[in-house]
Amino acid sequence: MGWRAANRSDLDWIEVLLFAHIEGSMFLIGNLRDHGFGSDHPHGLTLWVRETRDGVFAITNTGSVMMMAPGCGDAEWQDAGQLLGPREVTAVIGNAAQVRSFIAANELQDHPCQLDRDEPGFVLDMAELAVEIRPDENIIPLADAPRALIEEWRAAYEVEAVNASPDQAQEKARRDIAQYIARDSHRVLLVEGRPVAMAGHNTAFAEAVQVGGVYTPPALRGRGYARRVVGRHMAECRDRGARRAVLFAASEEAARAYRSIGFRRAGTFALVLFARPSQSRAGHVRRCT
Repeated sequence: MGWRAANRSDLDWIEVLLFAHIEGSMFLIGNLRDHGFGSDHPHGLTLWVRETRDGVFAITNTGSVMMMAPGCGDAEWQDAGQLLGPREVTAVIGNAAQVRSFIAANELQDHPCQLDRDEPGFVLDMAELAVEIRPDENIIPLADAPRALIEEWRAAYEVEAVNASPDQAQEKARRDIAQYIARDSHRVLLVEGRPVAMAGHNTAFAEAVQVGGVYTPPALRGRGYARRVVGRHMAECRDRGARRAVLFAASEEAARAYRSIGFRRAGTFALVLFARPSQSRAGHVRRCT
């Protein structure tokens, strides 16, 4: 049995499947909850499901492909690629094994990339969160931090984390910081009143959050600031009712820091951003209903 267009009666079992594999599904869950499928929002989804109810495959209106289908092999991923028809693919993100299988099955492995990276995933049970609070430190909302400084930090993050050009990074940083302030999604760690690190969540719902945008300026690294700002922010999320958190570690140093506050290893996440849009195998896009 193959893929078919999703319909609204599928939503309950889709959520059960995605939450069972939360470490690779947070972007998909977030887009689905925030924008649904069949909408014209940039992050709105065209969504397909396996007839056997063990797989989900999607593309956003901006061309990001996402999936959670642990049992699929090459033939199923080729079929999934054909669903995209002539649509441009700008990124493929999700569980690393599934992303790599999809890319190989659809002959995209040689397409030029801006970023092509696998990162270890981590999950935190909020009941196991270990928070370190120091008397000379505090965390504040992004809105209360110096705007020029945090935009500078965010631009540096874009260059370092996703290989953005400096001009692209500065433009995106301004947009991102404005959105983060509007959503109250990020915090800044102060040491004796001085901003030293930033962290937040890029996806959040009542029961879970996905940590993102963790940044410490290079000259201030190695002092535990990232660990402590993430820990204190997660304590806030826990107090609002979140039971789990997910993140991906860009380095072994980051992984050690996250383990120290209670995160445990859970899968591997792949983020593939194409340098220019690609196309998968030709076919016909069947819209969701």
